[in-house]
Formats: sequence, C-alpha cells, structure tokens
Amino acid sequence: MPGEQQRGPVGWGASLLSRLTARLEHRRREVEAEVKVAEHRNDPPPVTALPAVENGLASYPARPTSPTEAVPWSLRVTAELMWRLLIVGAGVYVLFRVVQTLRVVALAFVAAMLISALLQPTVAWLRRHGVPRGLAAAMTFIGGLIGIGLVGWFVGWQVTTNLNEVTGKVQNGISQIRTWLTHGPMHLTDKQINGFAGQLSKAIGTNSDQITSFGFSTVGIVIEILTGVFLAAFCTFFLIYDGERIWGWLLRLFPPSARRGMAGAGPRAWSTLTAYVRGTVLVAFIDSVSIGIGIYLLGVPLALPISVLIFLGAFVPLVGALVTGTIAVLIGLVTNGVFTAAMVLVVLLAVQQIEGHLLQPLILGRAVRVHPIAVVLSVTIGSIVGGIGGAVVAVPLVAVTNTTVGYLKTRQHVDEDVRAALVAAEAAAAEHHQGREELRDQPTQT
Repeated sequence: MPGEQQRGPVGWGASLLSRLTARLEHRRREVEAEVKVAEHRNDPPPVTALPAVENGLASYPARPTSPTEAVPWSLRVTAELMWRLLIVGAGVYVLFRVVQTLRVVALAFVAAMLISALLQPTVAWLRRHGVPRGLAAAMTFIGGLIGIGLVGWFVGWQVTTNLNEVTGKVQNGISQIRTWLTHGPMHLTDKQINGFAGQLSKAIGTNSDQITSFGFSTVGIVIEILTGVFLAAFCTFFLIYDGERIWGWLLRLFPPSARRGMAGAGPRAWSTLTAYVRGTVLVAFIDSVSIGIGIYLLGVPLALPISVLIFLGAFVPLVGALVTGTIAVLIGLVTNGVFTAAMVLVVLLAVQQIEGHLLQPLILGRAVRVHPIAVVLSVTIGSIVGGIGGAVVAVPLVAVTNTTVGYLKTRQHVDEDVRAALVAAEAAAAEHHQGREELRDQPTQT
C-alpha cells in the first residue's frame, strides 16, 4: 500500500542513522580511552594495598621476581634521567673540546656569519636594482674592506699625531704621582720610591726569560689572528655571494624527516642574527659617540681613537664598552689628574645605564629575546672557551639557538595537532564509507 511504502523508507533511514550514530559514539569512546592511556602512560605503578588479614595472620605478597621490581619508582625515573643527562653532558664536552681545538676556524666562521648578516641587506638591495649577484657581492665586500682600512688608518694617524703630547702628559702625571706619594698621606721618602723602582727593574731582569717566551707566544697569537682574519674574509665573501646554495646544501645533510622543520627554522634564525647585528652596531655607535664627546669635553687626549676602541668593545653586550672605556679613565688619570678620571668614569657608567635600560630594549626590541642573566652567562662562558672572540659571538649564538629551538617546539605541537586532526578525519571517512557500504547492501524495499 502507499502508506506502507512511505513508512518503509522512513523506518530504514531511521535505523541507518541510529547505526551510524552508535558507531560514531563507539569510536569516540575508543579515542577517549586511547587518550587516557597515553596521558597516564608514564605514571608510576599503583601502590600495593596492605596485606589482608585472615584468621589473625597477615598474608604477605610473594618476593619480587626480579631486583628491578624492588627498586622504588622515583629512583628508576631518577636513574633514567641521570644517564641521559650524562650522555648529553659528554656530547657537549666533546663539542667544546673540538671547538677549543679548532677555535681559529670556528671563530673565523662565526665572525664571517656576523659580518655577512650585516652586509647581506646591501647585496640584496643591489640585486633588486639590477646588479648581478657576483658584482653585487664583490662591490659590497670591497667596500667593507675599504671602510675597515680607512678606520684603521684614521686610528693610527690619530695615535701618531698625539703621541708626543700624550707622552709628555704621562711623564707629568708620573711626576705628580711621585709628588703625591712623598707629600701626600702616605709620606714615602725618595729612598723608598727608588727602592720600589729598583725592585721592579730587578723583577724584570729576573723574569727576562719569561718575558722573552711571552714575546714568542705573542708572535704565535699574531699569526693566529692573521689566519683568522683571512678565513673570516674568505668565508664572508662566499656567504654573501652564494649563501642560498650553501644553505640548500646544508639542508640536504639532515634526515628527510627533519628537513622541513629546519627549512623553516633557518630563515627565522637568520632574521634574528641580522636584527642582532644591526641593533648591536647601532648601539655600539651611540655608545662610542656619547663617550667620545664626553671625554673630549673633559680634555682627555686621543678621544677619537678611544671612541673607535669603545665601538669595537661594545660588540660584547653589557660589559664591553665599560671595559674598553677604562683606558680612557687611565689616560685621564695620568694626564689630567684624579678628578678628570673620576668624571670619565661617571660618563662611562651613565652611558652604560642608558644602554642597558633604554637602547637595548628600544633598538633590539623583541627580535632578540635573551634575558640579561643569559647574556652575562653566555659572555662569561664564551670568554673562557674562546677569549675575546668567544665573548663576541656568544650572545648571537644564544639568540639564534633560542629562536631555532622555539620554532621547532612550536612546529612540533602544530604537527601533533595536525596529525590528530588527520587521524580523526580518516576515522570519520572510514565510518562514512562503511555506512555507505551497508546502505548499498540493504535489500530494496517495495
């Protein structure tokens, strides 16, 4: 009948919908159970209940079948954590030993990366204006060398021009110190001062062999510096000329599963390094100009060379400008007296406070997210491992590592979410496909 024909498809559709709903509910419960198992996978084993008492006697459990079952769970977790930490520590120690052995090559390459981060925007600007890649890299590289050469010539010219004046003022300062020692609160006699000078001369004569060996070691240091400068210049040119191909070659060294993550982390790390170098150059320039104007107004000789030295020292964050600025304090002390030296020290401290509380947050901003404690610790460790070069490259390495690790962690969480969504979509598709198969297998009702 017509009424039965209408009730037949409606009842069949309702039964199919109820079956699909039941299957989806069953699948949801299975997924929730799997999630609960995964969440409690690393939980400690349940605590064994107290022995039951039967007929006044306690029935104790049997002895553990293996010694590991008798070890407390917290001790097992601690042991697992410690041996992994020992392996990581051994790997870091071996890495530090390799870097210390090859410190000239390592520091030269890191310095080349810092210089390339500073010069790469110029190369990109020239290429956008139609200059070929090789010519743009050569022009930028040669321009950088000319700039460094002009700065070195200017510093040498200033030192040789003012050397006689500084020497005379140093002699006058030494005479004033001698007068202060004899007529000041110490009341030393000329005989005592001459005795101290004689002991100093005797110490120099006694340790002449050590001084000579220091001279030979200084020659070796100079050779290492020249080698490092040549390697840094060589690597800098090829980084700004063929940096993209070098990065592509490095990506191929990673396993296929890690290439996509590293391909995303690399540009972000390079952006952090570029922001750090630009900001540091600007902060160093402001420090050197401010301190140079201050010591020039105080009448300290060699104000311009000292400013250049402070500019170079400011590449070590927080402490570099202050350490190199002590040279200005000493020159002010021996040339103009204690008051001038104290005023130079006040200028240094004031500029340092402005740098730490105003320049660093405003110029670097959120591009380089490194806490001051991490900066101080990294500078200290870098100076211990690699000397002055290690102190210079420590903070950018920490900043780049922080950016890379943060991106990879974020990507891992996103990948997990995407994987869970894909699993859920595959399960829904399978349920839908199974429902369609059951629908097709149903007999046609008439």
